[in-house]
Amino acid sequence: MIGSLVLAVALAASSGGSAEMKKYQVKTLSLQVPADWERSTHEGTEKFRSPTGEAFFTLDVGAVQTAGMKAQVCLDKMMAAMGAEGWEKLRLAKNPAARRVNVDNATEDGANKVRSVTYIGCSGKTTWSIIFSSDDKKKDELEPVLKKITQSVSYAKGK
Repeated sequence: MIGSLVLAVALAASSGGSAEMKKYQVKTLSLQVPADWERSTHEGTEKFRSPTGEAFFTLDVGAVQTAGMKAQVCLDKMMAAMGAEGWEKLRLAKNPAARRVNVDNATEDGANKVRSVTYIGCSGKTTWSIIFSSDDKKKDELEPVLKKITQSVSYAKGK
């Protein structure tokens, strides 16, 4: 689904509420995640899982390969690589980002659905992607957690 992008993320469901947040640095990107979520790494992808196991997201952070690329051009290329349809453009960490929501059948009869919310962004130097995935019935419970995490995204200063 993500193709050759160096980034991916998924969130399933949360313990909800107003959990204490903990700051994590992943390469040149930082973000805050509920402190009770478990962190693991597999082949360079960070995974954060809720204590109940109902929710998780993965995060990959990469570097822009073309020096001097404008952040918006970078984001446009990312959206095109992931399929240009359905993206809502926004700004996170003062740079262009985009959000897309997909709902797919989790069972053949369509009774259970999986909701995936993908965020992508680029500063012109750093690219990143977060994909949150959960039972669609949990969307109202998870949206505040997802918003806290994505609104906390920031790029490292310098260079």
